[in-house]
Amino acid sequence: MISISNYTEDSYEQGLIELFQNLGYNSYSGYDIERDHKNPIYVDDLNIIYSINAGENRIAIDNAIEKIQDFGIGSLEDKNDKFMSFLQNGIPVNYSENGEEKATLIKLVDWDNLDKNTFTIINQWTVSEHEVKRPDIVVFLNGLPLVVIELKSPSRDDADVSEAYNQLHKYMEVIPSLFNYNAFCVMSDMAESRAGTITAPEDRFMEWKSVDGSYESTQWADFRTFFNGIFEKNRFLDILKNFTLFSKDSRHKIKIMGAYHQYFAVNKAVQSTLKAIESDRKAGVFWHTQGSGKSLSMVFYVKKLQKELKSPTFVVVTDRNDLDQQLYEQFTKCSDFLRQTPIQATSRKHLIELLDNHQANGIFFTTMQKFEESTDVLTDRKDVIVISDEAHRSQYGLEEKVDPTTGEIKIGAARRIRNALPNATYIGFTGTPISKIDKSTREVFGDYIDIYDMTQSVEDGATVPLSYESRVAKIHLDESILNEIDRKYDELALEAEDYNIERSKRELSKMESLLGAPEIIEDICQDIIYHYEENRQYELTGKAMIVGYSRAIAIKMYKKILELRPDWDDKVKVVMSGSNKDPKEWHDIIGDKSYKKQLENRFKDDGDPMKIAIVVDMWLTGFDVPSLGTMYVFKPMKGHNLMQAIARVNRVFKGKEGGLIVDYIGIASALRQAMSEYTDRDTKNYGEMDVEKIAYPKFQEKLENCRDLFHGYDYSKFFGNSNLERSNVISGGVNFFEHPLMEDKKKEYIKQSLMLKQALSLCRSVAKEKERFEAAFFEAVRSVLVKLHSDRKLSFKEINERISELLQQSIKSDGVISVIDVGDKISLFDPDFLDKIAKMKEDNLAIRILEKLLNDQVKVYKRTNLVKSEQFSDMLKSTMDRYLNGNISNEEVIQELIKMAGLIKNAHEEGDKLGLTEEELAFYNAIALPENIRDFYDDETLILITQELTEALRSNRTIDWQKKESSRAKMRLIVKKLLKKYDYPPKQRQDALDKVIAQCELWADEAVI
Repeated sequence: MISISNYTEDSYEQGLIELFQNLGYNSYSGYDIERDHKNPIYVDDLNIIYSINAGENRIAIDNAIEKIQDFGIGSLEDKNDKFMSFLQNGIPVNYSENGEEKATLIKLVDWDNLDKNTFTIINQWTVSEHEVKRPDIVVFLNGLPLVVIELKSPSRDDADVSEAYNQLHKYMEVIPSLFNYNAFCVMSDMAESRAGTITAPEDRFMEWKSVDGSYESTQWADFRTFFNGIFEKNRFLDILKNFTLFSKDSRHKIKIMGAYHQYFAVNKAVQSTLKAIESDRKAGVFWHTQGSGKSLSMVFYVKKLQKELKSPTFVVVTDRNDLDQQLYEQFTKCSDFLRQTPIQATSRKHLIELLDNHQANGIFFTTMQKFEESTDVLTDRKDVIVISDEAHRSQYGLEEKVDPTTGEIKIGAARRIRNALPNATYIGFTGTPISKIDKSTREVFGDYIDIYDMTQSVEDGATVPLSYESRVAKIHLDESILNEIDRKYDELALEAEDYNIERSKRELSKMESLLGAPEIIEDICQDIIYHYEENRQYELTGKAMIVGYSRAIAIKMYKKILELRPDWDDKVKVVMSGSNKDPKEWHDIIGDKSYKKQLENRFKDDGDPMKIAIVVDMWLTGFDVPSLGTMYVFKPMKGHNLMQAIARVNRVFKGKEGGLIVDYIGIASALRQAMSEYTDRDTKNYGEMDVEKIAYPKFQEKLENCRDLFHGYDYSKFFGNSNLERSNVISGGVNFFEHPLMEDKKKEYIKQSLMLKQALSLCRSVAKEKERFEAAFFEAVRSVLVKLHSDRKLSFKEINERISELLQQSIKSDGVISVIDVGDKISLFDPDFLDKIAKMKEDNLAIRILEKLLNDQVKVYKRTNLVKSEQFSDMLKSTMDRYLNGNISNEEVIQELIKMAGLIKNAHEEGDKLGLTEEELAFYNAIALPENIRDFYDDETLILITQELTEALRSNRTIDWQKKESSRAKMRLIVKKLLKKYDYPPKQRQDALDKVIAQCELWADEAVI
């Protein structure tokens, strides 16, 4: 039985090979395949393309195969985009037959006949380009390397999927030709498996948690669920064809792979639509919580139905122009994937023309208002699919209302659409649940097709949770005003449709004058500035959104903020619709359509100085800025309008604990009411968002945990006024955890202090000053510990700068904190640096620093010089073992480590003395290592052997000699032939050859890692 500690990366690799074999994939070892390593395609399988295209001209197929092996000049994204089009749609080629020029389409995959394709995996697939690399497993379809899988050992604590992600990106740099053909990448260490595309950041590599579309029990999915879920042959083809796309505009080209919840839900929606066409034409409601990719799910849905229904026409309906524009832009970015260009209807007449002129295909975008213009039938075609965004708003009602005053009959919006498109099939997409009392939505669309709730979305990492902080009391807003607002909105909701309510809001002059009073605007702006500067300015990228009650109030807030902070002119901007009736000064602030687009691009740019957007209605739905972490709300909202708005801050971003809603208008009860419509587990998990009740207690719990772990160390002087004292206390804290007996506590401390930092990010404004100070100390210690134990090259200057920065942010201290006074330049071989280390009071920290730096040097040797790496590794291990076992004191181990630094320095200089490069020195050490070898050869001869051997190996670098026996034999022959010329090794020392061969293999292996 194999224990997990012995279950290596190779063991895991072999286990996955078996899993793929069970799925029906062919399996080979890359070592056993004779091939040109410069070509990443598995040529033996590529011949299947001829049988897939049986009946096509062979020259045409030859031309197609030639096309996919020469993409010309361009970025990796451009080449991959071109290939994905070839893969999904076929390769257009021209050829000559009987003197006649012809054109045809050559398929790379038979999408309709699974068994006509060849599915293969190959482990250790060598590719030689800028460097020689060997990915763990490559998945081939018809010889094309579509998936690269990078594995990490399940038993190593220091190797995880993050390391695999970095490895994949290293491959993209040095063997990019392999990724010309890449559909997506996989990184896995057994405990965690994730898939993502060549453009996806690490936090957008997603797990695949289901093989049947169920969501309830998927908090954690093992590797079997992941690989069976994606690579079952039918599903794999479906993902490649219908759920992998490039989203493109003039600024960005992003490759997207559908997440598991999108894949299963879209397929359910397609089946539901096909049934509805044959019955009541109610395809149902697709409820996926905000931020989980609803608009992309629509794109996947349209793509899949195009094939299933033989080119239907889609009409996408929204209720606002800005929503229509956002959704239209999303589809336009995916137009290559959809194989047609979406069109926005400018009027009802234009929509009629579009429907009349397209008897097949067509993706048309329109707003609800265009159906008010007439009750005529737009088209009676039966192949029209109406996609309604946010399907449960009241304007989707089927009922007719009579105005009691005028007797005029008002027809519900849903009825108007039904009258205009009587034979269409209807599907609703929503990010919020249908109200329990909303019967009209079910009448129009039917029941839920699929529910992907907030709980599942957060568990999957598709969104982050939201937290709420009330600041109403801080601005002295009269409670009666809040009650009046609530009462008026409830009254309007009974009398009018939603988009008319929005119009009515602008007429509420009484509310406007109360909420726009100068003293209220002054109070709220001062508090927003205080809250932002003290608590949110340094969170993530500092992006924040202020939601104003009205356009006039938004302008007032903008002016007041600039009055209070004149230097914020580039930091804060107003984004709202304009009108010809607006004052001229508003025009200058609001700008035209192109200016708004410019602001959108700036706000989405994490590095842009524009940090705060003041909005009213725009950007509150369908607008994504992942780093946006804070929303200041000064506008009453309810139900789905409220939930859609606050979901602007629930997008995933690296280091983002959650989104913070800061309330200045009293939306707490509206939040609770809105959440009551969600699933039971959403209501249980996220029904209470108040930071004082959720985030702050969590922060205090983690704070107490960190205190307990620091038991025995007095850090009280950190709370004094001296920067020097603070830096001493931080160094002492690191030293405390670096004691050999504190290893387990140190790991737990790093974990707890990280959770402390994350919790504080949401509740900083409610945490007490002493708590923030204490958290700043814990974070400073964690920061040093993490860097001391990271694989990155250690820079104490960087540590000092980082700690100075975080302390300034957390406790507003001035001056530079220097945890370790080492100056600007740090070198293990600098006598002054070693002297400072030797004199450090924190001896545990000094030992850790020296061990870290020495280990870095040994790692360098391990990659190139077998002899020296073994010598120094053994020496370091022996010294540290004696220290950990208590056989030598702290002072003695420091002196031994410093002595070892001197030996390494001398070893570096040895090559210079002999006139050898570092590469040559490694072979020289192997050749000259055996005892008494100089009894047979002088230094001049040994150097000559070294240089000739190095040159001979360089000229045969492409030989794959590490694993393949035939290649190893060739390598041995090269080495033996050259050494025989010098009668090396002597008969008495035949074992010397083994060391030389081992060094040659290390040198070769380094070229393909």
